[in-house]
This record gives sequence, C-alpha cells and structure tokens, in this order.
Amino acid sequence: MTQKTPEQCHSMAELRVEIDQLDRQLIELIAKRTQYIDRAAVLKQSEKLPARITSRVEEVVDNVKRLASQNNLDPQIAETVWRDLIEWSIAKEEQVLGK
Repeated sequence: MTQKTPEQCHSMAELRVEIDQLDRQLIELIAKRTQYIDRAAVLKQSEKLPARITSRVEEVVDNVKRLASQNNLDPQIAETVWRDLIEWSIAKEEQVLGK
C-alpha cells in the first residue's frame, strides 16, 4: 500500500487509513527492537552486566531527543515515550538477569 502525505488525505477516513498503517509499522519496529532487548539480556548475562546501565539509558534518550529535533518532533514526547520503552526493556531484561 502506498503511503499518502497528510496533505494528500482529503477525508478523515483516508487519514485514518494512513495512521493505522503507521501504527502497524511502529508496532513491527517495536517488536523487532524487543528481539534485540531479548538478545541484550543474554549478552549482558554472559558479560556480567546489569540490566540497567544508567549511562547507556541517558545516551539513548539523548539520541532520540536529537533525532526528534532533527525531524521536527517535540523532543519531550520522544523522551517520554523512550523512557517508558527503556524502563519496560530493563524490566524484561531483569526477568533473565535478576535485579
């Protein structure tokens, strides 16, 4: 399915189709990211690293805030979403690694 720009949508129905398509893509990307989190837990275990590495958390947050700014997205929304995603990821890794 080809994606329309917002300006190419002439009704809410058309707009909703595009939003739903983007949501599917976002979920697919988050699912793929989760596979890397699962692998991180295995590697952290073998490398004796904790689930939470604060410096890495802040590096990731700084990266997404910068990327958000570069893409005309409010960096605060990116930070909020990613901090939740990171906390969920750490909790998932702690299921393997322990706290």
